[in-house]
Amino acid sequence: MKFILNKQIGYYTKETIKCLRLVAIALFIIFCVIFLKYNLVCEVSISGEVLGYIENKKAFENELQELVNQEGTNNVAFVDLPGVPEYKLAFVSNDYKVNDAEVFAKIEESTNITYKYYGITVNGKQKSVVGSLDEAEDLVSKMKKEYKDNLDFKIGIEEVYSKNSKDIKTVELAVAEDKVSNELQKMESSSVNGVYLAQKPITGIITSRFGDREDIRSFPHNGLDIAAPYGTKIKSATDGVVTTSGNRGTYGNLVVIDCGHNVEIYYGHCSKLLVNVGDKVKAGDIIAEVGCTGNSTGNHLHFEIKINGISVNPQNYIYN
Repeated sequence: MKFILNKQIGYYTKETIKCLRLVAIALFIIFCVIFLKYNLVCEVSISGEVLGYIENKKAFENELQELVNQEGTNNVAFVDLPGVPEYKLAFVSNDYKVNDAEVFAKIEESTNITYKYYGITVNGKQKSVVGSLDEAEDLVSKMKKEYKDNLDFKIGIEEVYSKNSKDIKTVELAVAEDKVSNELQKMESSSVNGVYLAQKPITGIITSRFGDREDIRSFPHNGLDIAAPYGTKIKSATDGVVTTSGNRGTYGNLVVIDCGHNVEIYYGHCSKLLVNVGDKVKAGDIIAEVGCTGNSTGNHLHFEIKINGISVNPQNYIYN
């Protein structure tokens, strides 16, 4: 029996070498069959879930990078992929149609994209939305210049975020200017000495108007009487500071709010007072409840506006 010396693997017999050759041939045949019936592709998975198979990993990764690169462009604030894709080689049948676009679509569908726009606010309430910060700043600057001498208002910019760009109704700058300007004009027509009456205190029937003369008093009426059920919530018509909260003779239970610009608003004949002297209130805050205290013949709110201590007709600004 003859032996063949191999420095690395030692001595083998001719029979062993023959077997090795047969094994090599068999493996070659097996691999040929595999490659004839199967394709070698790239499996894509995220967090252990197999999404599918792709042929071109580099092109696929480039597409994903383009998706992420949207961040900071076209009002896209954030792009959050569902996870980090993992790749490994895999065999699939020749009958299986590898579709890179389908796998990418699965990732894109699960990606959270957050969009950012810019809302224009007037006294804290959003009035319009534009697509860029430059547009928002231009509009705010223009409105402040046009109305600063005639009206006390706060106009600002707030960031508006959405997961769906279709949910946000942005408008062109000219349209936004019209919307905000119309709002400020409406405020201007409802302002007392520059103080905007943003809220009707109650909804009810006006039973006595400014200047009316009645048996209940010896002088012209200096406010509006608005009838409403006992206990109806009374809201502040403006922002301001409470300077009076208590019983004041003919007014009954009275709240007085200093609105600035030498404007005061009186809320009289209340059944219950819900604010204290020194409280800061916002338009719409509940400050009292309707009643029949003081010189009153029925449940109602006495609503009175004073400029520099002189009563003016509230219907020039509200309830008109």
